[in-house]
Amino acid sequence: MKFITPNRAPSAPSRPRRPTAAIIIEYVSPMRLFPIAAAVAALATPLAAYGSGKMEVLQPWSRPAVAGTNGVGYMVLANHGRSADVLQKVESPLAARVEIHSMSMAGGVMSMAKVNGVPVPAGGEATFGPGAYHLMLIGLTRTLKDGDQAPATLTFASGAKIKVAFAVSAGMGPPAMAPMKR
Repeated sequence: MKFITPNRAPSAPSRPRRPTAAIIIEYVSPMRLFPIAAAVAALATPLAAYGSGKMEVLQPWSRPAVAGTNGVGYMVLANHGRSADVLQKVESPLAARVEIHSMSMAGGVMSMAKVNGVPVPAGGEATFGPGAYHLMLIGLTRTLKDGDQAPATLTFASGAKIKVAFAVSAGMGPPAMAPMKR
């Protein structure tokens, strides 16, 4: 490691200086920098986001499920527009049908109910997650394994349609690095 100090005027008092990032220079080969650059790029890349106009789908994910059973879809809907919208319908080629459900807790009992739509306020979000709104992919036509993508089309009251791919993750949340598609 080399320390480079800026030129000082001869009249400046001489006192020990602590090295700072601005004056420490160390020769580092480009190959040693690659893992650092890759890590920085990975952290700067957001999780998958899909959009159509002013509506955006963030962090769409699902859990593994066996063909013939039901799967689930979670996401965050972000409305960047000035008017509210409502998610009314979801279709997927991997399910016989897709239903929008809500979860509620009453008297210590959790219950699930089909809803006709989920409002997304202007400038706001609607969160789909465990214990909240979620999509039920009923009658899966194939098994969803960790790392798979489950395609779907979301239809809103405004007429907007957004194609999205739910990243299948065996964890308790969205995968750390879902592929980015816009």
